[in-house]
Amino acid sequence: MLEDLEGRLLEYENVGEFLENIRKEFGERDEKSVKVAELRRLEQGGKTMKEFIQEFRRAARGSKYEGRLLVKEFKREINETIHWRLMKAECQPSLIKQWYDKVITLDRN
Repeated sequence: MLEDLEGRLLEYENVGEFLENIRKEFGERDEKSVKVAELRRLEQGGKTMKEFIQEFRRAARGSKYEGRLLVKEFKREINETIHWRLMKAECQPSLIKQWYDKVITLDRN
């Protein structure tokens, strides 16, 4: 496509048609990469766990991360104090939903 465009072999009726063609050509792969990068940049910081979980879930949607990979990413991004307390717990969660519930409980205490 790029070579055709540079050689002026492609013509478009309008900008919308051109942008739609670009999205079809590059969009899906790019969207996943952007979502993964957004997910990896997250940090809980001063947010409550509820606030952070909402942000994390939004970023995770479309990243194709799931299961253990999603849990690993979540654990990496929560505050060190909560992470440490969770690691000391007898029964550690295995599913992401269980992690959400557990960290919200720890955040309240």
